[in-house]
Amino acid sequence: MHEFKIINKYFSKLSTMNKGSLNLNDDVFFDRSKKLVISVDTYIEGVHFINFKKPDLVIKKIIRSSISDIICKGVKPRYYFISGSGNKKSFSSFNLKKISKSLKEEQNKYSIFLCGGDTTYSNKLSFTITSIGFSHKILFRNNAKLNDDIYVTGNLGDSFTGLKILKNKIHTNTHLSKYFKSKYYLPTLHLKLSKKLLSLANTSIDISDGLITDLEKLINDQKFSYKLNLQNIPISTNLKKLLIQKKLNKISFVSQGDDYQILFTANSSKSRIINKTAKSLGIKISKIGKICSSLQKSQIIDQKGNKIAIKNKGYSHHF
Repeated sequence: MHEFKIINKYFSKLSTMNKGSLNLNDDVFFDRSKKLVISVDTYIEGVHFINFKKPDLVIKKIIRSSISDIICKGVKPRYYFISGSGNKKSFSSFNLKKISKSLKEEQNKYSIFLCGGDTTYSNKLSFTITSIGFSHKILFRNNAKLNDDIYVTGNLGDSFTGLKILKNKIHTNTHLSKYFKSKYYLPTLHLKLSKKLLSLANTSIDISDGLITDLEKLINDQKFSYKLNLQNIPISTNLKKLLIQKKLNKISFVSQGDDYQILFTANSSKSRIINKTAKSLGIKISKIGKICSSLQKSQIIDQKGNKIAIKNKGYSHHF
């Protein structure tokens, strides 16, 4: 059973008396009266990260992917709790020192503070992060408007490429290999854009499971479709080089997840100010498509105007 079917069938009814739960159909809990925003994420070795050979980098990726849920809502993360389950090997003195050092660096980078957590013994390594922010307003899912422009920050596909290289499924030169691995472990978060999003966007989500999967989650309760232009979906110069070298298709890389870029929709009247904001903040923001009526099917169009079929829309949990 798909994870969202499980939520809808067994747990949604438990949250109906609590508006802050947002019907369990968003990335966060939001209590407007208390200005409280909370997200919870769990990361398991072999599922969310390959192994724990680089504990310093894995923990940074985990922290960034967790606070990304808060940032894409237009909120600055403030506090976090971390719980870890592991054994003597994963939580060796050597690894714990690296974890502690990385957490300190992330705290300094994003002005967040550790507030607590839990540790338990287990032969299966996992971490759960609870992130907290404060705001009287957030960007909700399912608040897109007909004819909204669809935007995405940064570049897509670099992290997935890094994962493929780490799994020895793609081989390239040392320079490109180092670049893509770094993008896998250290996604770029756009904290400066967060607060400005509240006045620019109608709805938003971070890209964790993949561009198409997350776009469909973004509008899953609305009678809308979307039209994306493949040539406008941003990729890095390095990924362009690799795709040419290996004769690979762009569409196979831009919707595989782990990008943690912000995907949002905005009224077409905001186009000018969004471009101005991107320049002033030094953040790449690309217009990649349009929100359309449900009378037409969702589609991705290539440079020649042809519709593209996608075999894999992104990652999803099945039980």
